[in-house]
Amino acid sequence: MRALIVGAATGIGAAVVEKWKAKGFEVVALDIANPANVDQWLPVDLSEPSSIDEAVGQLSGTFDCLVSNAGLPPRDGLEEKILAVNFMGLVRCTTALLPRLNKGAAIVNTASRAGMAWRENIDQVKALMQVSNHDALRDFIAKEGIDPVRAYNLSKEALIVWTMAQTERLLELDLRMNTVSPAAVSTGILNDFASAFGDRMVKNVERVGRPGTADEIADVIVFLSSPESRWLKGVDITIDGGMTAVVQTENLGL
Repeated sequence: MRALIVGAATGIGAAVVEKWKAKGFEVVALDIANPANVDQWLPVDLSEPSSIDEAVGQLSGTFDCLVSNAGLPPRDGLEEKILAVNFMGLVRCTTALLPRLNKGAAIVNTASRAGMAWRENIDQVKALMQVSNHDALRDFIAKEGIDPVRAYNLSKEALIVWTMAQTERLLELDLRMNTVSPAAVSTGILNDFASAFGDRMVKNVERVGRPGTADEIADVIVFLSSPESRWLKGVDITIDGGMTAVVQTENLGL
């Protein structure tokens, strides 16, 4: 198997690489930083369309699976870059990579439990999906009053919706795409989420006992990127240790 991953240097991406290598995969990585344990690394900045095009143009051969995992957490002042990297850049990169994928290949996009409210925010999600360049993105952020937390949540909402929307097109290409939506994960950016989401996140983690691990998220990603998950198409899998079930049960008064 020949695997391609966007965002492999740390956290969940690094855990995916480790699991693929243990299976004997050849792994090619696109990342702004140089990841360990890959067979080839090509630098890419997902916030810059020209960087994406250059990296994709340097690839050779075809791939059996693609994991798009790169992303930025909610940090002050990064509204534009969060949306540019987590959604616009990821979409551009994934779309450009489709001709590099073998028939039957799987694509897995890393979304987030923070994107679960996409139904309630579908109009704003659709508006973001129409944004085509940085100037338009800045106008969109100003018009919608987007702060860093909303930028992060919106980027993941849009990613879930976009992935679903590609399903029929990809069926015709004999490709499939799914998303995973982790909740709090014990990686180097966990503190960013604690600062952004505050007591709500802390309470949810306490109720399920601990945050997830990169290894646990990677297990699901590796499964979705394998032929064993071939009948899963256009779905979002929440990986949260029971957080969603606990909260929903409470809201239902059960």
